[in-house]
Amino acid sequence: MEPRFNLFDSPTAAKVAKRFSTTSLALEESTLPRSLRELVQMRVSQINGCGFCLDAHAKEAAAEGESAVRLSLVATWRHSTVFTGAERAALALAEEGTRLGDHGVSDETWAAVRKHYDDDQIGALVCLVSLINAATRMNVIVHNPGGSYEPGMFARTSA
Repeated sequence: MEPRFNLFDSPTAAKVAKRFSTTSLALEESTLPRSLRELVQMRVSQINGCGFCLDAHAKEAAAEGESAVRLSLVATWRHSTVFTGAERAALALAEEGTRLGDHGVSDETWAAVRKHYDDDQIGALVCLVSLINAATRMNVIVHNPGGSYEPGMFARTSA
């Protein structure tokens, strides 16, 4: 698959991408574990069919020491034993927050999130799900392919 368009060739899109990257730095400062952030971003990427984002976040998670088993089972987290209750709550929020048109975020999922996370972490999760949804949609629209990402590339572009 060849990309349709390089967003960085558009002055406006490049400015948005830079600001988008800067905005996401606040999530790095949150108390949400990095491994959880990567798993959530992987799940949203899977749902939205974004090879570029899935490639990036799977490789970042692996570079941080996430196990191959857990990475392989993110798509089937509901039918796996390797995720904690807190991770399950975050993954449910990621799914329901991505598929808003189906039924929105259920009260059951929200209660699980409230049980496992404090207000700042919930705010970070909501922002994370929203930002990765935007990123996956941009990449899918322009056909940005997965496969060439190297761990740390995001950090180098946002510095």
